[in-house]
Order: sequence, then C-alpha cells, then structure tokens
Amino acid sequence: MTETELIERAQRGDKDAYIELIRIHQRTVEKFAFQCGVHSNDLADVSQEVFVKLYRFLHQFKQDRFTTWLYKITLNATRDYYRKEQREQAKEERLSAQQQTPSSSAEKHVLNFEEDRLLHNAIQALDEKYRYPLILFYFHELKYEEIAEVLNISLSAVKVRILRAKEKLKAELMQEGSVENGR
Repeated sequence: MTETELIERAQRGDKDAYIELIRIHQRTVEKFAFQCGVHSNDLADVSQEVFVKLYRFLHQFKQDRFTTWLYKITLNATRDYYRKEQREQAKEERLSAQQQTPSSSAEKHVLNFEEDRLLHNAIQALDEKYRYPLILFYFHELKYEEIAEVLNISLSAVKVRILRAKEKLKAELMQEGSVENGR
C-alpha cells in the first residue's frame, strides 16, 4: 500500500492506517526533534504531541508532500516544547536547587563518539534560523525548495542561512580544535 493510500484511509478514520503512518514516520520525527534540541528523555513526549496534532489535522492535509507537512508539525511541536521547557525550568529553579536530579546518560548513548557530541553541541548552539535549515538539508536530505516550504522562508534565505550556518559551525569547531586545518 502506498503512503498516499495510507493517508487517504487514515483521513477516512482507518486507525490501522494511521498507526502505520506513525510506524513509518516515528523515527524521522524523533530524529528531527532531537536535532532541533529536544533532550533524548523528552523525545517520546514531543513525538506523541506531533502525532496527536497529525491525528487532529490529518483531515486538512491536501498537499502531495506528506513528509514536508510532518516536518512543519514537528518544528512547531519542538518550538512549543522549548517554550514549555523554559517556563518549567524557571519554576524548578525557584522551587529548589537541591532537588536537581543527576543528568541522564541517555544522550551519551545516542551520541557515542566525542566528535558527534561536539558537532551536535555546535549545531545546538546555532541560532534556530541557521540550525533548522542545516538540519533539514544535511540530516533529512530535504531540497532547498522543501526547506523553504517547511520554514516558510524564501529559497534565497534558505541558501544564505545554510551557507552562514556552515561558516559558523566551521569557526566553532576549529575553535574547539576538533577540526583539522584544511577540512
């Protein structure tokens, strides 16, 4: 069964088709959310929110690029997560600094090598206007046109932001000494 057929069936209320859509796209959603800065221990919550929104708005889907639409939903859910996380973090800091729990080592398992952690941290340090196009292009292999649609920016803005993101990453990684000269 094609993805288009699955979407049409899910739009008509076929729960098995909807579950299959989740199965097909869950890894992509989690990967994109993580690359956008969602902590690994919160990926399940963000992913669930994405698929709840997908279920609620699936009847509105009329485009031919489902994954582009799903990236938009994921990006919005990630941004919502940031806002919620910042509010809750401020609340926790006010309540008690003593109740901090040791950080989870789950992220360390996701990023096994030091270079991967350095790259991930450098990407996370980028302003989101540079981070999101870079992630979508290099890690999700979207075309410039698709990135422009997901982020609702012009094609030229996508190109400029990816170029600037690469320059900023290179400078940061060279400063950290993790990239050899000439690479």
